[in-house]
Amino acid sequence: MIVVENLRFSYPYSKKEILKDLNFKVEKGQIFGFLGPSGAGKSTTQRILIGLMKHYEGKAIVMDKEIRDWRGDYYEKIGVSFELPNLYHKLTAIENLNFIRSFYNGPTEEPRKLLKLVGLEDKANIKVSKYSKGMKMRLNFVRSLIHQPQLIFLDEPTSGLDPVSGKRIKEIILQKKEEGKTIFLTTHNMQVAEELCDQVAFIVDGEIKLISSPKQLKLRGAKSIVTVEYESKGMILSKEFPLESIGENQQFIKCLQENKVKTMHSHEPTLEDVFIEVTGRGLI
Repeated sequence: MIVVENLRFSYPYSKKEILKDLNFKVEKGQIFGFLGPSGAGKSTTQRILIGLMKHYEGKAIVMDKEIRDWRGDYYEKIGVSFELPNLYHKLTAIENLNFIRSFYNGPTEEPRKLLKLVGLEDKANIKVSKYSKGMKMRLNFVRSLIHQPQLIFLDEPTSGLDPVSGKRIKEIILQKKEEGKTIFLTTHNMQVAEELCDQVAFIVDGEIKLISSPKQLKLRGAKSIVTVEYESKGMILSKEFPLESIGENQQFIKCLQENKVKTMHSHEPTLEDVFIEVTGRGLI
């Protein structure tokens, strides 16, 4: 779906190179996470891929065509949800969606169906100027889905949302993946990436440091031990056992047989732990 080769970019009249020889691929039907701190180059890469900035070096190919060669029909095929909502505040939610819907030539979703997806069906006729930030984020998100795009670009889709709304947005993203859509997810929220993404790329200072699946990245930093917490004589104690051949470890088996086990877990780092280890940088 997306092929990026030796992508480089500098803003006009600036000596600083924002993107430095980026290389990555996004397969059809995949959720691809582009992760990094503020100023890493995430948004610049996304702007190139959605056709807003065409003065780049290297290749940026989407759906088998170089971005520079796409025309207006490109926007029939992609959906975009920016981190900062871009809505018409003097219009109601339903008016916003109907207006956006009129831009497209192909089939579109029913606006009220989309509003129901994100819990805004009872706010359909309220002007967006009276919406909270979270409501605007939800409306902005479904706006990107109205024309049934093949490829969806999402920039911090759960930012500013309460846990219930954030969970709902993540469920919709996974549903779109099941429908065969491809999602390019730009975020610095490692938990969101860990829950949703098939592949993630770590970007810092315009360079990709690593690309892999969240599971593989976490396993590479995992400690090969299992910690068992158990109750003994009214006290909570813990023991560590080597993970290798754990099923044949007699001390481990004895611990399970003779004690009331409270918890048992292996030691996997979080995706954020791996990011800091690989890049030497935090997410702020």
